[in-house]
Amino acid sequence: MENKITENKYNKYIVAVSILIPVVVAILFNVKLKNFGIQVEPLSFLPPIYATINGITAVVLVSAVIAIKNGKRKLHERLMTSAIALSLTFLVMYVAYHMTADSTKFGGEGVIQFVYFFILISHIFLSIAVIPLVLITYVRALAERFDRHKNIAKITFPIWLYVAVTGVIVYLMIAPYYVK
Repeated sequence: MENKITENKYNKYIVAVSILIPVVVAILFNVKLKNFGIQVEPLSFLPPIYATINGITAVVLVSAVIAIKNGKRKLHERLMTSAIALSLTFLVMYVAYHMTADSTKFGGEGVIQFVYFFILISHIFLSIAVIPLVLITYVRALAERFDRHKNIAKITFPIWLYVAVTGVIVYLMIAPYYVK
C-alpha cells in the first residue's frame, strides 16, 4: 500500500510539469533576447550539439531496454536516469538557441517538404505527449510498481525513441538552410 501512496503523491507534480514544460517552452521559443535590448550572438553552434544529444538519447534508450531484458536492473536505472538528463539538457539548449536566433525556414520543395513537415509536426506533438509518459513510467519504477511500470514503459519507450530519432532527422533535414 505504501508504494501506491508514493506513486499517487507525485501525480499532481506530473500533471503540473507536463503542462508547464510545453507552455514555458512555447513562450520562451517566441522570446528573442535581442527584443529586450540584450545583445547576444546567436548560439548557432547549439543545433548540431542538441541533435547529437537526441541521437545519444536514442542509443541510451535502446541500451536501457537491452539491459533490463538481460536482467541488469541497476544498469537500466542508470541509463534511464541518463536519458532523462540528456532530454533535459537538449531542452535547455534548444530553448537557448531559439531565444538567440531566428527560426530557420525549411527550403525544400515538393514531396520532401511534406515529409519534413510530417516528421516535424509528429515530433512536436509526441515530444509533448511523452513528458507525462516518461514521468509516470519513472515514478512507477521509483515506487517499485514494476508491473505497472512495465505496462506503461511499453507505450513510453517507442514514443520517446521516435521523438529522439526524429529530432536528429529534423536537424539533418533543416541543417542546410541554417544561416551561417
